[in-house]
Amino acid sequence: MEKRVYFDNAATTPTHPEVLEAMIPYFTQNFGNPSSVYEIAQVNKNAIDEARGQVAKLINADTSEIFFTSGATEADNWAIKGIAESYKNKGNHIITTMVEHHAVLHTCQYLEKNGYEVTYLPVDEYGMINLDDLKNAIKETTILVTVMFANNEIGTIQPIKEIGQITREKGIVFHTDAVQAIGQIPVDVQDCNIDMLSLTGHKLNGPKGIGALYVKKGIRLKAYIHGGAQERRRRAGTENVPGIVGLGKAVEIALNNMEEKTKKMLMLRKRLIEGIKEKVPYCKLNGHPIDRLPNNVNYSFRFIEGESLLIMLDMKGVSGSSGSACTSGSLDPSHVLLGIGLPHEIAHGSLRMTLGIDNTEEDVDYLLEVLPEIVQRLRDMSPLYEDFIKESK
Repeated sequence: MEKRVYFDNAATTPTHPEVLEAMIPYFTQNFGNPSSVYEIAQVNKNAIDEARGQVAKLINADTSEIFFTSGATEADNWAIKGIAESYKNKGNHIITTMVEHHAVLHTCQYLEKNGYEVTYLPVDEYGMINLDDLKNAIKETTILVTVMFANNEIGTIQPIKEIGQITREKGIVFHTDAVQAIGQIPVDVQDCNIDMLSLTGHKLNGPKGIGALYVKKGIRLKAYIHGGAQERRRRAGTENVPGIVGLGKAVEIALNNMEEKTKKMLMLRKRLIEGIKEKVPYCKLNGHPIDRLPNNVNYSFRFIEGESLLIMLDMKGVSGSSGSACTSGSLDPSHVLLGIGLPHEIAHGSLRMTLGIDNTEEDVDYLLEVLPEIVQRLRDMSPLYEDFIKESK
């Protein structure tokens, strides 16, 4: 087997050893139900409170504003459907963007089928919204604006603070899916005027199956899951104590190591972006060149198909992600890449490489060694590339 290199940290990350170590006692010794009164139950209750404080500290929130969920998809659903239900007497209009994660887009589409109006803002060639478009879209009936903090495919960071200023002035609830941003860049809900924020553990070297929703004090949000009195009667169900502890530890590590990690990611990102630009002709960097996540590189390669590129990279030991939605059984390319104006044939030939804490310069150099050869091999099989070369001579 060739060298194994993992470049798909935007999809999921390995669990940090310290996170796993923190979780293990809550599977074995401290297994009590936190709602019970005996000692091991109270130990668990205290552990949940500590983790809640760790998450709150990461985003500069109050501990009482953090609600644990099964992940960001649940948090997005709860935020959007919850505001739609709680504020329906005020209006039925929601504003989002064309390039959101499907957890947001599909939730909005569900609400459209149930009498709500949704405006999907366009983005520019870098995936950035225009603030004037947002201002012009706001109506008397607008109750929610939901815009992701940073894009999961192309890494573009939205003008979140400015969006928050607009919504705060208009008295509109502002939610952001911050899954990709959390642990990568500083996120301050106070400074950015954020009312609700979704995050998840497995994108920042925490466990899968655990996330959180930040809900600013004063925001009316009804219970999403009904049953017991957990999460201050807002989200029923026995708490996932090991997962909550793991999330708390993961965000603590992320906060303590963010400056050092960012420096490393930016160095590796620059090496990767410049290396591909130098070694592979007829390619395009997707996303904003500056206002992008430090660990994200997304390139489109002309005259190739993304799924074939992924398979051949995997044969060389490299795990990445394609811009085309081949894994979902769809022949359509990414809605994000189409949203930034790429033609279908170019959007289909995209590769997302997202760096993580375990990646090294050697990993980047290995990719730069095998990628040009693979791209060229695929292009040599393309009649479109053959015609292009003939016309170029």
